[in-house]
Amino acid sequence: MDETLASLLSAAGLTPRGEPQPLGGGDIAEVFRLATDQGEMVVKQDAPERLAGEADGLRALRGAGSGLVVPEVLAEGEGWLVMEALETGRSRRDEASLGEGLRRLHAVTGDAHGWPRDNACGRTPQPNAPLPDGRAFQRERRLLPLVDACQARGLMDARLRARVEAIAHGLEAWLPDAPASLVHGDLWSGNLLFTPRGPAIIDPAVYRHFPEVDLAMLTLFGSPGEAFFEAYWNGHRPGDWPRREALFQLYPLLNHLLMFGGGYRGAVERTLGRLEAEAG
Repeated sequence: MDETLASLLSAAGLTPRGEPQPLGGGDIAEVFRLATDQGEMVVKQDAPERLAGEADGLRALRGAGSGLVVPEVLAEGEGWLVMEALETGRSRRDEASLGEGLRRLHAVTGDAHGWPRDNACGRTPQPNAPLPDGRAFQRERRLLPLVDACQARGLMDARLRARVEAIAHGLEAWLPDAPASLVHGDLWSGNLLFTPRGPAIIDPAVYRHFPEVDLAMLTLFGSPGEAFFEAYWNGHRPGDWPRREALFQLYPLLNHLLMFGGGYRGAVERTLGRLEAEAG
């Protein structure tokens, strides 16, 4: 076993039973399962700054009192993160509880949009320096930095850049500002589990922003069922949800364009088309 990991485990009072076993699904970090005398653990190895951001996000989500299950961080440092393993076998897909929990999570608000530290969404650094206005935060911390990054890698031409910039600079014309909700930040289906203890969320990229950040990510590559939305909206679905959905899908799509290449350009253009049609 790696000496640094062994030292972290010892300091946390965890006694391993054997070597870490590789797990599939770790697109960014190396992920392992580790049996200990204190129970099963998930162990990650990655860049220290990314893991520190993930650990910080997990602690924030656990402290929110949403009722959603969040893995407990047990040890973290020097490129390693150790957290409790969650049981998922034969668990009921309780989408109503997911909706209720996410609604309670988003009810935890702050005055500024952003987060005290930067973190990462996948491999992409995510700047979180707080701003008092959510429209400015979406423009200056989310859309425009990715426009610059995509263009620098030859993934975006001047015409596509101009279309994204027009959306970014037009937010104040239609999107009312709102208190900044605590959001998971990367809530696609792979970061959502159903466990015997209830719905669980993992691998966060936490900050405070519009709650539609998480909803739009959930619907980007599929969608939860009607029971989820009924529980989440609780009779208060915003009339401009389709427009908000498109806006908050633009950032993750730009991030996918940056990370995975031109195959995502069409999805970016289609989402821009939805936003442009609403503006017209």
